[in-house]
Amino acid sequence: MQVQCQQSPVLAGSATLVALGALVLYVAKPSGYGKHTESLKPAATRLPARAAWFLQELPSFAVPAGILARQPLSLFGPPGTVLLGLFCVHYFHRTFVYSLLNRGRPYPAVLIFRGIAFCAGNGFLQSYYLIYCAEYPDGWYTDIRFCLGVFLFILGMGVNIHSDYILRQLRKPGEITYRIPQGGLFTYVSGANFLGEIIEWIGYALATWSLPALAFAFFSVCFLGLRAFHHHRFYLKMFEDYPKSRKALIPFIF
Repeated sequence: MQVQCQQSPVLAGSATLVALGALVLYVAKPSGYGKHTESLKPAATRLPARAAWFLQELPSFAVPAGILARQPLSLFGPPGTVLLGLFCVHYFHRTFVYSLLNRGRPYPAVLIFRGIAFCAGNGFLQSYYLIYCAEYPDGWYTDIRFCLGVFLFILGMGVNIHSDYILRQLRKPGEITYRIPQGGLFTYVSGANFLGEIIEWIGYALATWSLPALAFAFFSVCFLGLRAFHHHRFYLKMFEDYPKSRKALIPFIF
């Protein structure tokens, strides 16, 4: 049976992402994991970082992958399926590579459940719109929005993966000490990994030219940008020799 696009859930989901992003900025508190785990009560239940990240990120891959699996197989099929494939590529890495290499601190269980709900909802929103609602002209694969957007997506993913690699090399397995990251975009900003992911989702919003992707990009800027800001303050407070010229998120600016 052919699924008909309903605009109401698309608009509601997009508005929810924008509202959550605005709420993050309004509250302006660091998320209680990683460097900021101490912001939660010491008694809070925690899971090992690898298991936590795997469980949290899995819905963002499984939901769109499940919807994609029901579509006709084609390398260059409708743009919506190709773009959703890019979304799956990102979350395949986050679920099956990043999570299993993670050397972070135990992750609060309450945040895992929030993350699972967010990832499932956002994964469904992006999938539903691209497969059942999006309409693209025949020349979309050569449109400047698609080409530039995919370029930014790949660039941002590369920056994100490289930055995560640098962070992993700062500690041996089992260590929980913090060191100053060096190299790559960490030369210029404290949140190089966050900057890479923000570039990814801005590129994705451009390539899809969709309201849900734009709303997700806005949320990412709010959530990851604030996290970069708190990371920067953490580094400045912990290390007296922290590079004074290094910014939080945007080289030479912020």
